[in-house]
Order: sequence, then structure tokens, then C-alpha cells
Amino acid sequence: MSTDAYKHWQDLHVTHPGDVPPATPLTWLAEKHQQHITRLTNRLLPADFPHEVDRGTADDALAVLALREAIRREMEHGRGAYLHDALDLGATWNQAAAALDLTPDEARDLLRAWAEGQRKLHAGSEERGETPLGLSAEQYAAVLALVELGDDEPATTR
Repeated sequence: MSTDAYKHWQDLHVTHPGDVPPATPLTWLAEKHQQHITRLTNRLLPADFPHEVDRGTADDALAVLALREAIRREMEHGRGAYLHDALDLGATWNQAAAALDLTPDEARDLLRAWAEGQRKLHAGSEERGETPLGLSAEQYAAVLALVELGDDEPATTR
């Protein structure tokens, strides 16, 4: 992202997760979150604290809530995509599920749900005449083939 985008981000007042532009780097979210947390923490300093500090307001607390929700959504969205990457690169269902602290069947459900969402995204963007995002029919079928792998069977052995 550009310097201008970063400057815009720094100046952006966030009070709702929807205020966060798509594809905002997670590091930017965390940095802004920490700035608001610091101001909120400064509220605990004594009134006669010898240094000038910014003390948190309700706006800071709302920004923390909104940023945490935006981060949670970003992290949640990435679960299916990175699960797909892990399996596609040769991890087994047991390995991938352990990384998510899930059972292999729960991880399969997660991948299936992610793939369905990506397939709908692709179909919708095609219908609107936009550059397709998400999974094509062929890509969707390839993901579903991963779901059929045994718990200890890496994709690279097929």
C-alpha cells in the first residue's frame, strides 16, 4: 500500500468495523489499536503525573472495540484461505486441524464453508460482469477433492 494510503489510514477516525478499508494491513490495524489502548491506559495515571500524556476518551474505547472486531473478522476470514494453502502445500488434515485446535472433521467443515463462500463470490462477480474473485468451478472442485483426503494423507501424494 502507498504512503498516501498509510497517511489516510493514520488520519482515519474508526468507530465501526466498516470504517476499515478493505485490504488494510493487519499491522496497521494493530498499530492504531495500540495507540487507542495507550490513551485508555493513560487514564489510570495519577492526575499529578509529571509528564504530559493523552488520556483516553469514549472515542478511544469505541475505536478499540471497532478495531478489535475488524481484526477478528480479518483473522476469521483468513482461516479457510490459509487452511486451503496448508493442505494444498502438503499438510495433512491432522496437521492442519491441530494448528487450528480442531478435529479433522471440524477443519473439513471450515474448508467446505470457506470454499462455498468463495464459489458464491466468484459466481456473483461473474454475473455482475466484474473480474471474477473467489473460486472458479474447477478450483472449487479441487478444494472439495482436498476434503476427501484421509486424515494423514497429504495432497501431494495424489
